Amino acid sequence: MKLYFAPGYCSQAVHIALREAGLDADLVQVDTVAGTTLEGADYRAINPRGYVPLLELDDGSRHTEVAALLQYVGDLAPQAGLMPAAGSRERFEVLQWLAFISSELHKAFSPWLFHKETAGSTRRGVIDRLKLRFADLENRLAGRQWLVGDRFTVADAYAFTIMGWAGMVGLGLAEYPNVVAHQDRVRARPQVRAALRAEGLFED
Repeated sequence: MKLYFAPGYCSQAVHIALREAGLDADLVQVDTVAGTTLEGADYRAINPRGYVPLLELDDGSRHTEVAALLQYVGDLAPQAGLMPAAGSRERFEVLQWLAFISSELHKAFSPWLFHKETAGSTRRGVIDRLKLRFADLENRLAGRQWLVGDRFTVADAYAFTIMGWAGMVGLGLAEYPNVVAHQDRVRARPQVRAALRAEGLFED
């Protein structure tokens, strides 16, 4: 497999999941602004949508969309427990959290808060909405280590990646101690540290 990624982008969640699942994947870094890989290949010829992540399977097929890729990777390694069994209540809950993170967090941060041309009124509205969603996460994590059940799942990888953007746009998390503790727990995992290190975002 190949994972096309950009450091710190949402592709980080899939990168983490691959490592947690014990699956080998070649990493291909992408400059999404220039539309090229680090080696200079035309990324839009590889993925016309131009964004990351893109997961290329061994049969040459190429696939996008974080929530779908996370589910797929989790299912490739059921022993890792990243994606609960089909038909289980836990799987239903993981799917709900993947949908929530994708629609209510991911797509609020990006593109609205990462573009300087976003109007101030729009930015304020997005921030107000995000704070409500941060509170949802805070309440969910009260008395819990992980979002679903008693073990780390792909939902935690996705939440960690997207909530990691808060500081980049000047949003503090001090009001959300359960979220901060969750971020710290995920960051402390050896495979997460390995993923961050590979992306140039962590040094021992």
